[in-house]
Amino acid sequence: MANVNNCITEARKANEESDKEVEHALAQFLKSDYENCMMCTGFYGGNFGQPVCSTCHLFLFSSQLKEEGDDGDRVYNQKVDSDDSGTEEPGVETDFYASRDIQEREVYHQAKRPARHKPDKLTERINALTSPREIDRIPAGLIDSLPPEVLLLVFKNLDDISLWVAGNVCTRWRQILDGEISQSKWKHFIQLRWPLFQLQYKVRCWKTIYSQLLLSSPCRYCLESMMLQSTPPIEENSWRHRRLRSELKTLKTDPPEGIQATPLDRHCCHWQASITGPQGSPYEGGLFLLYLQIPQSYPMRPPKVRFITKIFHPNISRHGDVGLDSIHHNWSLALTISKVLISIQSLLTDPYCNICMEPAIGRLFKHNRNQFDRMARLCTWKFAMHDYVMAFPIDPNSV
Repeated sequence: MANVNNCITEARKANEESDKEVEHALAQFLKSDYENCMMCTGFYGGNFGQPVCSTCHLFLFSSQLKEEGDDGDRVYNQKVDSDDSGTEEPGVETDFYASRDIQEREVYHQAKRPARHKPDKLTERINALTSPREIDRIPAGLIDSLPPEVLLLVFKNLDDISLWVAGNVCTRWRQILDGEISQSKWKHFIQLRWPLFQLQYKVRCWKTIYSQLLLSSPCRYCLESMMLQSTPPIEENSWRHRRLRSELKTLKTDPPEGIQATPLDRHCCHWQASITGPQGSPYEGGLFLLYLQIPQSYPMRPPKVRFITKIFHPNISRHGDVGLDSIHHNWSLALTISKVLISIQSLLTDPYCNICMEPAIGRLFKHNRNQFDRMARLCTWKFAMHDYVMAFPIDPNSV
């Protein structure tokens, strides 16, 4: 019996040392990836622990840069009776009935008017982010001398992520927020921000779960804009609306195994989906959340899909973007949101390493499969199994 216990102890120590090596390798990999922006490598400024700096994120991943009426996201609406059929006669004030003198006079006045340049929103935003600004010096100790009543009035105007960040500024602010925000409030924040987060075990501290979900997100910029983006109204009789309503009904009545999806707004422009890690893969047991942005020209154009849970995979970038050809170049009208999620789920089991979004992870998968599996399993444990870790913490003395 003593020999068996000694063997178990030695095996446990060997596993612990090996797990520490894998955890150290994963920490080094994440640290090297998050030191600089993955796009500009720090040219536009610091990324503050995010995979992409704010300037690159605004230029590459923001949908608010496109102005209204852009053909890229045009809504394909059906014709209604109130629309112009094109057979009506034009009005008297149109150029068709205008005389030659009126036309020449109009051209003359237009030539005399100063040219109006359309403001470039992208240039304005990049200049605002990159140009240095003069910051007024705040006297030392002024913030610390503010009474709690004033701080509470300020905190009431903050969203949930800003409240969490403010609670990590100093001990005084954390104590004020802990006394003001209850556990039920943090639970409400989780239900709004991550509606598909599934609870398997009893949660003791909802704030801790919120912190882990927030820290497990690859990009906080995407997480903040997920519920704050304004969406234009969609016509009720549009092809897009009927298509999405049919897909949502199918997802609710007959969902694929391990897959869920739900819209975040009434226009169905922003969705959240969840994929359970496939059995037999290093992602087994994990719950991976995704953010889907449905364009107004859907299904003519594919949805934008992005992971909002960190994952160690060669075809998923550190920003959460998915390297799936069917949602980039080979989009078809026959594809649906359900089929896209099924393809992503199968990609977790069978990665494609000839062309990778993360070449270093792809090389590790091809040349050292055991090390890849252990790092992917550890990443799944850290970022996709929050309630399980809280309910059953790792005890190094247990076997």
